[in-house]
Amino acid sequence: MSQNTDWRAETRDIIESLLNDGSHPDAEYTIEHHFSGQNFARLEKAAVDCFKAGYEVTDAEELTLERGQTLLCFDAVADSALDEEQIMQQIEELLPIAEKYGVDYDGWGTYFEEDDEE
Repeated sequence: MSQNTDWRAETRDIIESLLNDGSHPDAEYTIEHHFSGQNFARLEKAAVDCFKAGYEVTDAEELTLERGQTLLCFDAVADSALDEEQIMQQIEELLPIAEKYGVDYDGWGTYFEEDDEE
């Protein structure tokens, strides 16, 4: 995680992009907060803390990077409105967990939600 990352600006950009593309503004979204690291034990402890904080936690996955380096990752998942303040509250809750265990918080993502009334 870069100390210079402005999570609020990134959050605002993601929300604006989704809404500009026509995603339903009032839907409940599945927000996936991404964590990664190379040490499985640290990542596992971070996942446990995320679970204790009320997040659904996905199983760790192994990714092989272009240079052959192995990276482990998981998502901490919460349902939420597509609301900057709610998502920022989640980020502010999760960043200390990543810092505590020396793993990376890699931001968040979600999926486009259709407007069922159209």
